[in-house]
Amino acid sequence: MQTLVNSFNAIDKSAPEPIYQQIKNTIEQKINNAEWAAGQKLPSENERVSALDVSRMTINRALRELTQQGLINRIHGLGSFVAERPRHASLIELQDIAVEIEQSGKHHSSKILVLEKRQANDEVVEQMQIAAGDEVYYLGAVHYRDEIPIQLEQRYVNPGLIPEFLQQDFNRITSTAYLLQQFRPDEMEHIVRAVIPNSQMQKQLRIERELPCLQLQRRTWINSQVVTQVTLTYPGNRYELGAKYATDDYHPRP
Repeated sequence: MQTLVNSFNAIDKSAPEPIYQQIKNTIEQKINNAEWAAGQKLPSENERVSALDVSRMTINRALRELTQQGLINRIHGLGSFVAERPRHASLIELQDIAVEIEQSGKHHSSKILVLEKRQANDEVVEQMQIAAGDEVYYLGAVHYRDEIPIQLEQRYVNPGLIPEFLQQDFNRITSTAYLLQQFRPDEMEHIVRAVIPNSQMQKQLRIERELPCLQLQRRTWINSQVVTQVTLTYPGNRYELGAKYATDDYHPRP
């Protein structure tokens, strides 16, 4: 990576233009000219402060505005990266996120937060269409593209339909891949919303407090029974949700 001294040698502290704006302009130019590639990590905050002899507040203002423009991503605990084009998640196909990431030339990994049997609360009873007091299996996991978290998975599974779910190693195989090996759904339901993440989600996805997220809720049925209900939460600047279909398959209602 080009050093900060070389990258920012055009900064003039005596110029009328604010220093943060000069730093911002330099970074923006290098990204737009492809001198800094998508996904490339920017020098650390300590390197920036030392090389430029400016305050952390000045650096942070430049980076904050670049983040708001969608040019960089700031990942808590990892640093700042040149923003990549958001990955595209399908709304109508069941796709394995590990396959999506590997096909893009990146490395997929996951962290299992919880895998356990739970008694269903009222909301889960309604979503899973089960009886009050029934037990369900629950998986919480974070999926990473290289080192960057891009999806929080919160999944409930019907134990009567997928009895061996808890025995799986979901660091080796994703839950989506495993479930697709077990059944093909008869029906699917998708609900998409924009959400403001709570503090726990912010920590798990390593995002800043003000960054909105896209949330996809999906239910799948087989033989009129809900097999699984999952909530997938994506940082808004790292993923897209969409669908493509033949117009012959779509018949709008009046």
